Amino acid sequence: MGDLLLVRHGETEWSRSGQHTSFTDLPLTPHGEEQAASLTPLLAGRSFALVLTSPLGRAVRTAELAGLTGAVRDADLHEWHYGAYEGVTTEEVHRTRPDWDLWTDGGPPGPDGEPGESPEEVGERADRVLARAEKSLPEGDVMLVAHGHFLRVLTARRLGLPPARGQLFRLETGTVSRLSTEHGRPVVAEWNSRA
Repeated sequence: MGDLLLVRHGETEWSRSGQHTSFTDLPLTPHGEEQAASLTPLLAGRSFALVLTSPLGRAVRTAELAGLTGAVRDADLHEWHYGAYEGVTTEEVHRTRPDWDLWTDGGPPGPDGEPGESPEEVGERADRVLARAEKSLPEGDVMLVAHGHFLRVLTARRLGLPPARGQLFRLETGTVSRLSTEHGRPVVAEWNSRA
């Protein structure tokens, strides 16, 4: 049985500033490109039964720079839809909604029909990704290249936790994490690894 490897894309301008970024498809910064390329030694020598990436450019570019080939774009790996809070930091949200918490309140609908998502809705997407990955795990490792909040929810779901418990797993840009099993149970085997 293979492991589930998670790569959070490299740094963008908004990940550096703390602005919520879902549908805004920002490129990697030069530092983000360096982070992505530096993952290559961590992944060298591994073969993957399946490589899935978010369709957003920052994730696709990270996969390319990390030397991953044969990646399939999967819309379910898209970042949490922040709706009205796209491009806004948590501190800015707290000026008008001091009690707001992404992990319990989700993102409210935004202008131009941009949806917001609840933790449960993100969890449903994560469950679909995990179901696809599960089919390939008997053949070997599965690689997912995506986004911070989404991968945190996915980790919670893999461990049998509610989506909102993703709040427990801080995930840095340009890192590799590994979910494995121990005595038949899912476990976190490695987290936020860098070269």
